[in-house]
Amino acid sequence: MKAVKLEEPRVVGVVELEKPVPKPGEALIRIKTAGICGSDIGAFRGTNKLVSYPRVIGHELAGIVEEIPADNPKGLKVGDQVIVDPYLYCGSCYPCSIGRTNCCTSLRVLGVHVDGGMAEYFCHPADMLVKKPEDMDWIDAAMAEPLTISLHGIHRGGLKAGEYCAIIGAGPIGLLAGMIAQAYGAHAILLDLVQERLDFAKELGIEYVINSGKEDPVEAVKKITGGEMAQQVMECSGANAAVRSSLDLVSNAGRITLTGWPPKETSIPTDMITRKEIDIRGARTSAKEFEEAIDLIYTKRVDVRKILTKTIGLEEAPETIRDIEKNPGNYMKVVVEMD
Repeated sequence: MKAVKLEEPRVVGVVELEKPVPKPGEALIRIKTAGICGSDIGAFRGTNKLVSYPRVIGHELAGIVEEIPADNPKGLKVGDQVIVDPYLYCGSCYPCSIGRTNCCTSLRVLGVHVDGGMAEYFCHPADMLVKKPEDMDWIDAAMAEPLTISLHGIHRGGLKAGEYCAIIGAGPIGLLAGMIAQAYGAHAILLDLVQERLDFAKELGIEYVINSGKEDPVEAVKKITGGEMAQQVMECSGANAAVRSSLDLVSNAGRITLTGWPPKETSIPTDMITRKEIDIRGARTSAKEFEEAIDLIYTKRVDVRKILTKTIGLEEAPETIRDIEKNPGNYMKVVVEMD
């Protein structure tokens, strides 16, 4: 079979590998679509310190079951169309015992710690496959995983209908978070430094956008919220300055969720956290949110197709990865189609 493999940072290509054979408890999946994620670009650059090489990339996966144990816990069958949950957890550590499997002390992520599935075939634990509606588009299915990341950040902040959610970073995760917030009856405020991305956000229907490089974001959020500030701030950019600004944008008794991964430690005023009594919560990957993501996509309450830049074939993936790394502003979401 063919697969997209990083031999080392900045060395990516399509390689021939042996078709995998499922181990006990695993299913063999014929991959139909695979999304290219920002973490794949980080792995290509060599800036994601969690990635080991060589590595087959790809964790945003959807495909058709070709082999599966008859006694699998979800009752899946050969021919079923599925989406892959790519976060492998131990099931026995403290976080796993309380259902927060994304915080597993030995978490392994496809395409990062272990080989991913940007390939023609892939084996994965049968209990970590989620059945998709048969009439759901394969391209949409590949975007379920990034939607779960945005969902998890929204959930960690406990966003409620009618509240204001300030989202820093108008990349795919931030845009999807804004669309989710509005689908659930909240008001999304999207902040970014790049006007083109904010213009795109308005085209998607995001209610409020702020160019934080051209106007004072605190004053802008204060005006939008009638002086209250945002009940939830979701930081999606991973920029240290953005993490710091989240404390200024959040309301008294508000919540901050940190989804972005800053390159270094951020200095923050703890006195402000106490004075405002702010809840600050990490938001890493996702846990048990695939069914909800699939429902949001399937019902079109979140139209993920709107953030699709283009689809490509498997052979085009290496050159596309190189171009995304050089020209990130030209891309939002790219999906690889295997057929």
